[in-house]
Amino acid sequence: KHAVASSQVPRLADSLGMTILKEKKEGFHGTAFACLTPSKHHKNQTSPNRSPRRPKWSDRDMYAIHMKPINVGIIGFDGLTALDLVGPMDALDQANTLQTPYDVKVIGLTSRPFTAHSGLVLKPHQTLETAGEIDTLIIPGGAGSRDPGISRVLTPWLSAHAPQCRRVATVCTGTYLLAPTGLLDGRKVTTHWRHAADLARRFPALKVEADAIYLKADKFYTSAGISAGIDLTLALIEEDYGAEVALRCARDLVVYVKRPGGQRQFSEPLRLQTGSNPQFSRLMAWMAGNLCADLSVEALANKASLSRRHFTRLFQEAYGASPSEVVETLRLDESRMLLANRHTTISGVAAAVGFSSPDSFRRAFTRHFGLAPSSYRV
Repeated sequence: KHAVASSQVPRLADSLGMTILKEKKEGFHGTAFACLTPSKHHKNQTSPNRSPRRPKWSDRDMYAIHMKPINVGIIGFDGLTALDLVGPMDALDQANTLQTPYDVKVIGLTSRPFTAHSGLVLKPHQTLETAGEIDTLIIPGGAGSRDPGISRVLTPWLSAHAPQCRRVATVCTGTYLLAPTGLLDGRKVTTHWRHAADLARRFPALKVEADAIYLKADKFYTSAGISAGIDLTLALIEEDYGAEVALRCARDLVVYVKRPGGQRQFSEPLRLQTGSNPQFSRLMAWMAGNLCADLSVEALANKASLSRRHFTRLFQEAYGASPSEVVETLRLDESRMLLANRHTTISGVAAAVGFSSPDSFRRAFTRHFGLAPSSYRV
């Protein structure tokens, strides 16, 4: 039995001339074991004339490798946004069900329960004084993150403990709590778009980018508003256990594994359908429900009873993008939902959302999301 980080299992298996055969999960914290069997090149492989034996955990040629859980601490305080805490926590718990272990602890300012801004009461596992070793530290946001009293308590603790962590992440306005330590000075950071200008004013040493879902600057991670904390957590899971695990977690959570571009794309169809132009809002609702129809600029202009030139100019002013760009975004957004069904083919998805060919769909999907449709549905 070898106590190693899970990311080291494949390397250890290769050095032993073994192949990962199956896994087993035990214990409350998801302690996982990888069962290894001799690789094909191993000298003790089964004779071709004999049926292979059913693997047993007690077999002499197998090794059980203890996958050491990654310790994650999430700060809890009065006035936080509940989803900033429970979103990352549930994403990590989902990873635990896939035998990729995390040991997650909520760290309170005191041992007393604290109350989220929504009224939800939460109880910490540990306190600032009793917290153990932390690999990854997550700092939620919410109205409480901008409370001077909470900041006065947390700033000295964060200044002392954050440098010792492998990773430090803030969700939403949690950036306000880490900024006073000076650890983010000179780094690119983000926060909820509504508070970006205020964050930049209060902490001019930060390079605030208002239109980002999450950013990484060395070992510091900052994310946008509320649900973006799940996006960030999936990125951390991908760093630890690979893209396949992150994709499986995202699928089980019924979320997208990544959101390209800025916060304005958080819910693109909803944003487009609630635009300021009532005529275009109705048009957008129709487009979203008729993705296989002729959505060329000429066809859309005719439907809006406008000339092509006038329609293009007004549409660009209303949505900050050309009609063809918006059409592609709507089609790709719908395609992600269809790809969650493993029984659909890539060509079937392409046709269902209005692309002229599977190749044009693959190119657009890869350009927009940074990975191929086949990789997205792993």
